[in-house]
Amino acid sequence: MCAGYVEGVEGIIERLNAGEVVIGDGGFVFALEKRGYVKAGPWTPEASVTHPEAVRQLHREFLRAGANVMQTFTFYASDDKLENRGQNLKISGEKVNEAACDLAREVAGEGDALVAGGVCQTPSYLSCKSETEVKAIFKKQLDVFMKKNVDFLIAEYFEHVEEAVWAVEVLKTSGKPVAASLCIGPEGDMHGVSPGECAVRLVKAGAQIVGVNCHFDPLTCVKAVKLMKEGVEKARLKSHYMVQPLAFHTPDCNCQGFIDLPEFPFALEPRILTRWDMHEYAREAYKAGIHFIGGCCGFEPYHIRAIAEELAPERGIVAPGSEKHGMWGAGLEMHTKPWVRARSRRDYWEHLAPASGRPKCPSMSTPESWGVTKGHADLLQHKEATSSQEMKHVLEMQKKAKS
Repeated sequence: MCAGYVEGVEGIIERLNAGEVVIGDGGFVFALEKRGYVKAGPWTPEASVTHPEAVRQLHREFLRAGANVMQTFTFYASDDKLENRGQNLKISGEKVNEAACDLAREVAGEGDALVAGGVCQTPSYLSCKSETEVKAIFKKQLDVFMKKNVDFLIAEYFEHVEEAVWAVEVLKTSGKPVAASLCIGPEGDMHGVSPGECAVRLVKAGAQIVGVNCHFDPLTCVKAVKLMKEGVEKARLKSHYMVQPLAFHTPDCNCQGFIDLPEFPFALEPRILTRWDMHEYAREAYKAGIHFIGGCCGFEPYHIRAIAEELAPERGIVAPGSEKHGMWGAGLEMHTKPWVRARSRRDYWEHLAPASGRPKCPSMSTPESWGVTKGHADLLQHKEATSSQEMKHVLEMQKKAKS
């Protein structure tokens, strides 16, 4: 058995301690929105209840691609989010979380995968609710994860380290391993706390794995995790590291990340990374000492397969999905056209500069940069639908920001 794979080792921490490379899955909300099972805007995961077959199939595709963590589809599955801004699903957070756990466990059992129960940032925190109130929301989700006996827990997609620390403190009471992942870049969280300081606070709160997810492209996220690692080591603490970035190029983003781009969320396709970009990402993450490597919004199974293929020598295993994919385009040797057969080599794809096919489009955009975050009146949330007066206000703000 090659280095990086340890037979019989069960838990996430044991695997990482043994030097195994753990591959996460991809971005469920974006993938399922494109497939017609998630509504853009609220981005809530009720499909775990209403369309379990769609969630199950996506889990299976990521598993086949090489992922060995099945993350429960519980992103934004807190009651306050499920009821936010006029959403009236009549499906409780408990029911969504339970269904998501069952689906993840079912598919994980079809391979060598762990189940991770996930919580994320809440509308209540943005609305300046108390620490006690916000922690109670995390506790409700944790109760389901304990009932369903997930293998470990992830606090992910936090713009503010303060809220992430609260989440870790709640999850840590379970006795299960806890990972914490912020949606920040090298500039730090939305209150200006540096990546290194964020990581130190998370480790001190009890997280055994720290890192970043979403909001930025892979190499930007790797850079942010490097800064986290430096901070933890400077503080003489210990941690494992994770990264689950966007599958979109974001060189033009500010500290808020891709949600400030004018293309978000319906015109991001020209920014999608190729499978070959993912090879570079996987190698750079591994070289940086990050051993939990996955993806977030925009990641499809073929992206995860590319990560698994790049790190196959370290892992000592090849994903089942690679049966239908020749490494570096080798399958093109079977193509009928000779000029396409000539592309069946690494040197061709590794050095290709793909064109967008959009001659009138710029290579980069100008982020809107409204500059509002937790504590600002425009971020106060409520159960009622967004009013016409509120829409008038945000359109005026948009016009002001663009000018």
